[in-house]
Amino acid sequence: MNRPAPCPSLVNGADPRGMTRISLLLLMMGACGAAPLPVARPTGPIALDLARRYFDEARMACANDAGRLWGVSLCGPLMFADRATRFVVANVPDAGGKMQPRGGVYVGTLPADQNIANTAFAWSGVRWTQVMWPLPDDVDARGDTLLHEMFHRVQPGLGLEAPPTSNGHLATMEGRISLQLEWRALARALEAHDDATRRAAVEDALAFRASRHQADREDALDIQEGLPAYTGVRLGARDPAARALADMAAHLVDRSFERSFAYVTGPAYGLLLDRYDPTWRTRIRSVRSLATLLARALGVSLDGSDAEQRASRYDGATLRVSERDRQVRHDAEMATYRAALVDGPIVELGFRAMKIQFDPDEVMSFDDLGNVYPHLRVADEWGVLEASNGALVHADWSGVVVAGPITDGSPIRGTGWTLALAPGFELAPGPRHGDLMVVKK
Repeated sequence: MNRPAPCPSLVNGADPRGMTRISLLLLMMGACGAAPLPVARPTGPIALDLARRYFDEARMACANDAGRLWGVSLCGPLMFADRATRFVVANVPDAGGKMQPRGGVYVGTLPADQNIANTAFAWSGVRWTQVMWPLPDDVDARGDTLLHEMFHRVQPGLGLEAPPTSNGHLATMEGRISLQLEWRALARALEAHDDATRRAAVEDALAFRASRHQADREDALDIQEGLPAYTGVRLGARDPAARALADMAAHLVDRSFERSFAYVTGPAYGLLLDRYDPTWRTRIRSVRSLATLLARALGVSLDGSDAEQRASRYDGATLRVSERDRQVRHDAEMATYRAALVDGPIVELGFRAMKIQFDPDEVMSFDDLGNVYPHLRVADEWGVLEASNGALVHADWSGVVVAGPITDGSPIRGTGWTLALAPGFELAPGPRHGDLMVVKK
């Protein structure tokens, strides 16, 4: 996993008057990299008694909802998967008979052509919710995770999927500043004890969002990931607002925001909509914008013309200094990636039937070339690629690039990556001298 970068909102000399309670909490922790969410550490194979307990928690949470939130039950096939051993434990049998009953659950081994992640996926005749083992120790963090991923399983049937969009504007310094100001305003709204304070903070948040002028591109990820994140805190936590604030604190240290911002905005906007427009979920399929629905509910316009003046309420000046320092480090990092993945010899792997696994908190936009994934696993017809030192996925999702040169062997190795080629495929010279590409024999 990536090492947390310095927290952009917490710097020496920050003015507490411009900070929310969640920011002050992180400041008192001393180090921004301190993990705000307690997570269980792996100690061995998945304990079946603990897995059964977590299955029961998931079943009880969705039974308590009884389909009221989205009109359907979130209960269904659920699988816990251990990344190190690929051992899986499920609450129901698979249709293909690849898992065996044991102690009231079903166990097996996930093949190498399947990724292990918090996701929804189809395997052995069943559409599963998959959650990585170990799950968080904290009951609210665990419930949040389970219900988030359980929503993903039913999401296509609800008509609430959205195609991926590029949010590279959130990789720029101005985009990052605007987004974090929006988060601070949303935090203030969630923490408010009176409606006047809450409404003023919501108007600030909407102004910061509108000031980006490209925020409508963010709506798609608010649908695809923000709605599951909202569902996780709404149904999986005892205090949804507190859980949303804790998730916000966790994402302040993300390496990048352009692929992870919706894990913050989705819960915040969703919970505020619950207060001001309890029927909003019946219209999100047609409107497809959480911010637009909230602006309509409050009778305000999405106008960012005075966002600069509003920024002073949230210590915007200190945030700008911090982001300027971060930009210098980011530019140097991207120059290193350019040398390795664009200018130098590369290995190109075209997508055929790709399954991809990555950390959304790390994804970095790379001009119009695509996105850099510091850690990545891709399973395709040509085999399995595992990269831990950076890979570039093309903007059109036609393939992935890793840095050359290679060391022959099985698996094939490069700087920070391995490639286990499937039978019938080989590496051949690419269009540039020194480049390689995967082709059928």
